[in-house]
Amino acid sequence: MKQRTFSQAEYSRKKRQTRRDRFLAEIERVTPWQALKDEIEPYYPKPTGPGRPPRGLETMLRMYIAQQCFGLSDEGIEDAIYDSMAIRNFVGIDLNVEDAPDATTLLKFRRLLEDKQLTRRVFATINNLLNMQGLILKEGTVVDATIISAPSSTKNEDKARDPEMHQTKKGNEWHFGMKAHIGVDAHSGVVHTLETTPANTADINKGHSLLHGEEKLVFADAGYQGIEKRTQETTNPNATWHVAMRPGKRKALGKKGGDQITRVLERLKSSIRACVEHPFHYIKNVFGLKKVRYKGLAKNTAQLYTLFALANLLITKKRRDALNAQGAC
Repeated sequence: MKQRTFSQAEYSRKKRQTRRDRFLAEIERVTPWQALKDEIEPYYPKPTGPGRPPRGLETMLRMYIAQQCFGLSDEGIEDAIYDSMAIRNFVGIDLNVEDAPDATTLLKFRRLLEDKQLTRRVFATINNLLNMQGLILKEGTVVDATIISAPSSTKNEDKARDPEMHQTKKGNEWHFGMKAHIGVDAHSGVVHTLETTPANTADINKGHSLLHGEEKLVFADAGYQGIEKRTQETTNPNATWHVAMRPGKRKALGKKGGDQITRVLERLKSSIRACVEHPFHYIKNVFGLKKVRYKGLAKNTAQLYTLFALANLLITKKRRDALNAQGAC
């Protein structure tokens, strides 16, 4: 165990914890660090011959997680380690002994995760752990999609927009960027499937690919009207689809008889679908991903796997704590 420095001891005795302290403590507690290291370890470079050895895997993994949680650039998280004791403690850097990994080192680590599709494996590993803890029931799935904006300006080196992003109209507004399509466990709110496309891809075109194959019920908003007829695309022919009524038809419903029953059913479907908004809340509001941070779908997809994996851990935290408390009794 490393001996604490005077500055670390003084920081730990402060009377008030900041929101950053509390957030990082929560990430520290819910993340299965050893399982994630085991997934990345076979691909991580080993020391070979003379020269500077690679930085420790856990240090780089923690630096990467902190970067994604706060939406920082490679240079930004390097500076943050020097500026913030909270982030420095989370990453495990003692400036009396070593410098923080530089931005280039983090860039190489990020490219390793992207090239080997390790963020997808991290996402799957976390979901497998949640499944073994009984947090994912798999009886129902909620599907939905959200637009993540991309820079639409052509004032850049290429004098062009990102060719893998496209524009689409939502309501009366035009958006340029990509879409994140997710399948969510209806019981726990855990994201089990992720697909990414340009923003102009219709939600219905990705609906069937968001199923894991074991669900009995699928819930979706009005954008998926008619999806149950696309039987040639389905991965689960036994699932029953419950798609919301279009807003215009719902407003035209009366308040008596069969119309009243339909209103109640629509409210029930809406209440079940509400869980799909929780992962989007974490991605956009907690982790701050309201605009893409990289160019191209591949890099942004790799990042989304990491963010949705972290979101799953935070979403299930209360239930996981309750199960652990029951096991301790």
